[in-house]
Amino acid sequence: MSEPDAMKLSPKVLLIDPVRMLPSLLIPLVGVLFVGGFSPSSFGWAAFGVLGAIVYAVVRWATFSYRIVGDRLEIRRSLVSRSVRTIPLERVRGVDVTTPPMHRLLGLAVLKIDTGASGGGEQEGELDGVSVAEAERLKGVLLRRARAAKAAAGLDDAAAHDGTGTGPGVQEGGPRLAGEPHEAVPLDRAFAEPVEHEIVKVPRKWLLYGPLSGAYLLTPFAVAGGAIGLIFQWGDQLGVGRAAVWNVGRWLWEHPILIVVAVLALVVAMPFVAAVMYAVFNWDFTLKEREGYLVAERGLVTRRSVSLEARRTRGYEIVDALPERRAGVVRMWAIVTGLGDSETRGQLLPDVPRAVAVEVAAQAVGPFTAPLRAHPPVARDRRLFRAIAPWLAVAAGAAVLAVATATPAWWILAAVALVLAGLGVPLGNDRYRSLGHGYDGVRLLSVRSGSLRRSQAVVERRAVVGWRLRQTWFQRRAGVFTLVAGVGAGKGGYEAVDVSGQQAVAFPAEVTPEWMAPFLAQR
Repeated sequence: MSEPDAMKLSPKVLLIDPVRMLPSLLIPLVGVLFVGGFSPSSFGWAAFGVLGAIVYAVVRWATFSYRIVGDRLEIRRSLVSRSVRTIPLERVRGVDVTTPPMHRLLGLAVLKIDTGASGGGEQEGELDGVSVAEAERLKGVLLRRARAAKAAAGLDDAAAHDGTGTGPGVQEGGPRLAGEPHEAVPLDRAFAEPVEHEIVKVPRKWLLYGPLSGAYLLTPFAVAGGAIGLIFQWGDQLGVGRAAVWNVGRWLWEHPILIVVAVLALVVAMPFVAAVMYAVFNWDFTLKEREGYLVAERGLVTRRSVSLEARRTRGYEIVDALPERRAGVVRMWAIVTGLGDSETRGQLLPDVPRAVAVEVAAQAVGPFTAPLRAHPPVARDRRLFRAIAPWLAVAAGAAVLAVATATPAWWILAAVALVLAGLGVPLGNDRYRSLGHGYDGVRLLSVRSGSLRRSQAVVERRAVVGWRLRQTWFQRRAGVFTLVAGVGAGKGGYEAVDVSGQQAVAFPAEVTPEWMAPFLAQR
């Protein structure tokens, strides 16, 4: 059978590449124009530079091709030296499709193949500039053929790559709960059209929860800082000299009320701008299950579709900031083996009511219903000390300076520090109440910590690859430990902070008794 013909990116991408090169060409072009005194020859050299960028884009497009040959994807480049990147389909763990603004205007998309290899981009394939229809077609073909390649090889992903599986075969249908038998999928079923099931679609009214996370609240200040930096960097080219900028700064310093008004305006704008930015990134967030893959789609300006192989899902992480906790909403990430850029690609849910997140987690991994065990009282003492003592020290230092210098401003600082020290009492108690670890006795363990940003990770027992005990100098004096469950997924390890010595031994022995028995016997 003859090999399939090589495919090229859409020629429409030639309208995008030169525009993307402009930021890197802008400084040289402006320099050429200024050095040439804006003479006809300087404009000619600038035009030559733009023409060179266009020619480079055309040559790069003409020398790039891709094709699916049997059980592999080949990506060929021959701009200067010829290179062929081969991606075995059985290594494909997910396919992402994004449509940035310029791509969307032209009906194009960026398709990225995730192989789970460490190092990110060096081991992944990217097709930047295929049509949206071609991207969706390739996505379906790659995921189905990846399943077919695994079925033909008789591989269980977990057993083949993680050493944690229990049998051969390719999972059929939705996410499999640990302990359930594996089912081999016939090759004709592996090539069949995917069956899609919508797990949850985030209503637009829930976008109002976005500012509670705090992730986008500082956007107004970031924009203002970026504008000031741009003026300093490009002021001369824009006809605004640095001397003029410094004069404006000095004038504002002499009129502090204007600075206060500007800062207050930015503070007032924080929740509104945060809501807009959050909506832009999480517009129409939809989580689906498609033939063994969890597919998360989101975005207004740039639409992104991320596919996560459900068989590699080893748990989930639920995160809530203090305002989110008061409102009863959480965010959720998947813990997936071999997932690059897990903070972005692993997100299963934006801010949603906790009940919705618990239901989705139960479908994806399984419900965790065991109670979390409290940590020793000394853990509370440590948190209260860290939340109160620094502000008391600041208050004492400010009081000493106020008496020594007879400056009332120091008393104001002392009063503020005392207020913050008082607020440290409920904060320290909340941080202690947030501590916990637990095991359901069958397949799931969990650790939780944090207050201003509380995080609870729920991980399958089979994902644990080791245990590690850590103890700082202050922990040694307090007689507590940090117990780290090493996991071959997600962040690589999840911590139970400030556990007692007994808990540091008993918890690993309960979760993985087959590992700990020899050590306990020696002890």
